[in-house]
Amino acid sequence: MDKPYVIGIDVGGTNTVVGIVDKRGQILKSDSIKTGKHSQVEDYLDELSDLIDDLIAGTTTKDQIKGIGAGTPNGNYFTGSIEFAPNLPWKGVIPFAQLLEDRVGIPVALTNDANAAAIGEMTYGAARGMKDFIVITLGTGVGSGIVVNGQLVYGHDGFAGELGHVIMRRHNGRLCGCGRTGCLEAYSSATGLARTAREYLELKPDIQTRLRNIPADDITSKDVFDAAMAGDEMAKDIFKFTGEMLGEAFADFVAFSSPEAIILFGGLSKAGNLIMDPIRESMERNMLPIFRNKVKLMFSDLKESDAAVLGASALGWEVRN
Repeated sequence: MDKPYVIGIDVGGTNTVVGIVDKRGQILKSDSIKTGKHSQVEDYLDELSDLIDDLIAGTTTKDQIKGIGAGTPNGNYFTGSIEFAPNLPWKGVIPFAQLLEDRVGIPVALTNDANAAAIGEMTYGAARGMKDFIVITLGTGVGSGIVVNGQLVYGHDGFAGELGHVIMRRHNGRLCGCGRTGCLEAYSSATGLARTAREYLELKPDIQTRLRNIPADDITSKDVFDAAMAGDEMAKDIFKFTGEMLGEAFADFVAFSSPEAIILFGGLSKAGNLIMDPIRESMERNMLPIFRNKVKLMFSDLKESDAAVLGASALGWEVRN
């Protein structure tokens, strides 16, 4: 029996987005839930399976769904488990694919959320036709999907490509959610940018900024963006620092795999040239001469969440029945 649909799930640190996708890569219907609403993963999976059932009921029937693909933080493609994800409320090893499959009765496969975004870009977005590229997701954390010779890089254990956890500052580095200090994610994620804002406010007490009108612990990356767009110099400096850190890291990533492009995806990429200009300048300044001016820096071509949902859904066509 022909099964013309799959389901893609993007499990983010803040939201989980679910979409029903057809063979042309069209998202027919989608909805979301809050990822961190439940402290117990069983309660979260109950809500997620209810959402899946509701989407199917409003679109098609369960026997028309070929499979479910999920993109999750620290998702292991080989085992179907989420393993020690620092930005999720559930700790340890979670057999996510099996637990969800038991609830909904549809086969489930999963991969790292950034890998899913890379598959989405390669199939439907900015990386169409490319065989060597890196997708960097800038959200609650910093994720990466690395494609070499047209193949996603998984490594021997399924966890290759944790570029958000390269160590940028060994001395007095910030504590990262992974438990180490100095990781790129601690500086250049949306939460890292907000941490920079709080540091700047404390270290530069004489500089006037509209960010002082917000309680320091409540400042978000959106607040910094709004201030920068209004001409606030400190806010612009915060984006400059964040972009310079990313550019420094990107120069190292290029030396590893010589990608045709690095594609930025996720909430922080909405800052546009505020983040892109300092990234580009820093990347080229720190680049080995043989790589300079060869690597494209691009924003995702796909709408918010679509890349991860579409990329995850591609796994749904390959699951067993």
